[in-house]
Amino acid sequence: MAKLKITLTRSLIGRPETQRKTIKALGLKKLNSSVELPDNESVRGQLHKVEHLITVEEQA
Repeated sequence: MAKLKITLTRSLIGRPETQRKTIKALGLKKLNSSVELPDNESVRGQLHKVEHLITVEEQA
């Protein structure tokens, strides 16, 4: 199964609480922090909600 490397690239200051909680649920804490998560539908849905705050790279 493929993995996704997700990096928080924009600040959460002034963002709605739902977006803050989504970032926390993804495991991201500080600016420029990264996590590797499996590529599945639930993760893709979370990424779509905060796509303007993150960068996503596909890992083999």
